[in-house]
Amino acid sequence: MAGGGGAGAAGAAATSGADTHVDRFSVPVETRAPTGATNAYVVGTRETLLVDPAARTDTLDTVVREKVADHVAVTHTHPDHVGAVADYAAETGATVWALRGYADRFADATGVAPDRTFVPGDRVGPATVVDLPGHAPDGVGFETGNGVVCGDVAVAEGSVVVAAPEGDMRAYLTTLRRLHARDPPALFPGHGPRIDDPRGTCARLIAHRLRRERRVIAAVADGARDVDAVLAAAYDKDLDGVRDLARATVEAHVEKSARAGRLRWDRESGRVAPR
Repeated sequence: MAGGGGAGAAGAAATSGADTHVDRFSVPVETRAPTGATNAYVVGTRETLLVDPAARTDTLDTVVREKVADHVAVTHTHPDHVGAVADYAAETGATVWALRGYADRFADATGVAPDRTFVPGDRVGPATVVDLPGHAPDGVGFETGNGVVCGDVAVAEGSVVVAAPEGDMRAYLTTLRRLHARDPPALFPGHGPRIDDPRGTCARLIAHRLRRERRVIAAVADGARDVDAVLAAAYDKDLDGVRDLARATVEAHVEKSARAGRLRWDRESGRVAPR
């Protein structure tokens, strides 16, 4: 099943600039995201970077073949972002990149060892690497003059899962605040449409997380003594189909609040208590 096409085609978004062209391709893949798809991106024109090839599609095959990807990288190594990395790397001879310190994790997730590693601030073809941890410990973005390919840090609508034990709520909020201060022209997310109001979106996501944190702390103050009890008190909507994700996100909130001294939490027993 083909994903989106290039500029002007259904399912694709593009911006242009001095070798900072960004094309989005919606790739159907097994994912918990509501869209049922992950965005792959082709960045650049003279020198190209393929980001998050989650799976193969006829359209992405054609684009990669025609543009001859020079580099391949991912925003993070969750399964719904990496499925076609090995195939496209083998077929194009592109340089495969991973975040330094996470090469083994990258190889395990993609089935191919990286050729090179990067750190935030490095150039990878037409883009500069930006540190974006929180949703995943190896989260990064790729910045061009047109905006940041940001993976699962932000979405145009709804919120982002920050699932413990890998998800780090404190790191995630710091990432959002840094992106807000950076104020890029656009954000190109891992799921859903391009975000044309990055500062407004970051502010909305920060406010959402802080509201949830207040509800978590209030739940503990009102007598909740484990994560499941906190979950029941902190959410007032139907969690059918996403309860496990909501629970893991509540656990990330509990961990952040405990580290800040706002409540007590024993990870081993799962017990929580007020300070």
